[in-house]
Amino acid sequence: MHQNVREGHEWRHWMDNYNEGLGLVYERLVLNDYLRMLVGRFGVRHVLEVPLYGMAGVSGINSVALAQRGCVVTLVDWNAERLALVRRVWQELELDSHLTLVHVPDLTCLPFANRRFDLVWNWAALWHVSDPAGLLREMARVTRRLVFTAMPNRWQPGYLLRKYVLDRPFFARVDERWTAIGRAQRELEAAGLRLVERGVMDIPPWPDTVMPATEVLRRLGLGHERLLRRFREDGGWHWSTMDYYLGHQPDLYTAVERYMFLERAPCPGG
Repeated sequence: MHQNVREGHEWRHWMDNYNEGLGLVYERLVLNDYLRMLVGRFGVRHVLEVPLYGMAGVSGINSVALAQRGCVVTLVDWNAERLALVRRVWQELELDSHLTLVHVPDLTCLPFANRRFDLVWNWAALWHVSDPAGLLREMARVTRRLVFTAMPNRWQPGYLLRKYVLDRPFFARVDERWTAIGRAQRELEAAGLRLVERGVMDIPPWPDTVMPATEVLRRLGLGHERLLRRFREDGGWHWSTMDYYLGHQPDLYTAVERYMFLERAPCPGG
């Protein structure tokens, strides 16, 4: 029985179109920095990302930075079609020797032994899952060291714009209660884990609408050709994490890094 049904079909587009846009590239690169820090700080070697679906853009590449650091990566998804496409992407990156893909229809019953992984994690995934609490308990069971989970900030201006103007159908599919990250923290603590760190990440100096600029302009009724051309690939607006991984855009991190001043500023209460 499939336990996870809160997803649309948008993900299929990104499996062929790697031009994700500046917002998604920014998100991936700051996440990469954090994941690499965890590897060094906690000696992470064996990683489970469950589920792999959550972030927009190309599915299944959130853990690429970990594989590049020599970690053995297991990715879990409830969607067998998506898993096949993720395998193709990792083969293109020549990292599939580091990868195990597992199809699990019910995320409250993971097919792994207790304390199997050093790091068990997901990104923006909990609200897609029909039983997030059950998933979190399983994440706690199969880790021997770390659990990391993150959810969108529901008070971020781009979130509110997306919810009430740009993408109302998306919010009819997800469970917004899990944007309150304290809810996840309480579940993990009840499962016997203790909090090591809590904070914020992916805070670019613009409202994050989780869609390309051209699509935002169209949905706001500003899609005249001259303006759209500035934000299309033929106008020089090509931002692709995959191209960065493949070596086609080697300077991409440097180009994005100049926007990370908020990311690196002290966070009050963080």
